[in-house]
Amino acid sequence: MITKEQVLQALSHVEEPDLKKDLVTLNMIQDIEIQDNKLRFSVVLTTPACPLKGLIENACRNAISHFISPEVQVEINMTSRVTTQKNTGVPGVKNIIAVASGKGGVGKSTVAANLALALSQTGAKVGLIDADIYGPSVPIMFGLEGARPQASQVNGKTRIEPIEKYGIKLLSIGFFTDPNQPVPWRGPMVSTAVKQLFNDADWGELDYLVVDLPPGTGDVHITVTQTFPVTGAVIVTTPQNVALADARKGIGMFLMEAINVPVLGVIENMAYFTPAELPENKYYIFGQGGGQRLAAQIDAPFLGDIPLVKGISESGDAGEPIVLQKDNPMASAFFNIAERVAQQVSIYNARVADKA
Repeated sequence: MITKEQVLQALSHVEEPDLKKDLVTLNMIQDIEIQDNKLRFSVVLTTPACPLKGLIENACRNAISHFISPEVQVEINMTSRVTTQKNTGVPGVKNIIAVASGKGGVGKSTVAANLALALSQTGAKVGLIDADIYGPSVPIMFGLEGARPQASQVNGKTRIEPIEKYGIKLLSIGFFTDPNQPVPWRGPMVSTAVKQLFNDADWGELDYLVVDLPPGTGDVHITVTQTFPVTGAVIVTTPQNVALADARKGIGMFLMEAINVPVLGVIENMAYFTPAELPENKYYIFGQGGGQRLAAQIDAPFLGDIPLVKGISESGDAGEPIVLQKDNPMASAFFNIAERVAQQVSIYNARVADKA
């Protein structure tokens, strides 16, 4: 007869590759059920977007086979509970991920939208704030031009109801302004508006709240990072030197002592161009490897590159970000990046927990 103690002893030999501790110590093994020669248990991962899910499951099966018996029939439920180590200041929100760039035109909003959707598609609860006050993109990219959020009463307070589409919750200043009129606001008005997107909305329970920051290093960045404990920042750049130089300034802002937001990694957009008629060819129009070099210089992970493909911008203009096209290779690129971002969030949260 197999015992629970034998199962835990066997699984104590399985290490979580990112967190460098065994699954039992991390309390990731739960709901052990034993009936004759049948064994069932759950492995609770730190994110549904874990890129090592298959590796961990195979390691568990091998451990049971090696340390107990190869005859045991094993059923493993791979589930998840997203970790958090900060009070984000937004009730119900576990992690805030800022998506930033040093300059405009590098595809930051496209990355933010597809990152949020990819995280949601893996099973996480996700929200997206479009904090680019002067140039909001979410209404167009999600086909919500002209949409207006509703208000509701929650515990006696008026709360904005984020608009839900494609499984994620959305808020943008573009939902409250005329798209044909500029927003000529000074810094204090901008900061107040940004805070309202966080504080005055009923976000509910979210694993990740992705924030699409405006280009540069201005009022919005300071307001968000000093008001809400941001879990980490994702930096978007293109390969050319002028974009990399501005990205370094953005990174420098996050690492300032007064802000102190970890950089989760670097994404290189428009990395290369591949013509449809020459699918094996790569043309590095804006230079090659700039994002990887930048990541190496700041000792941060390189989260991946995204090629220059017309379909990515066309899908955003049509209100259906490319991640929704499951069979599209570009969707796979964003899913891989989303997994790495979630992975870095879990690693960071584990480090904070170890220090506590």
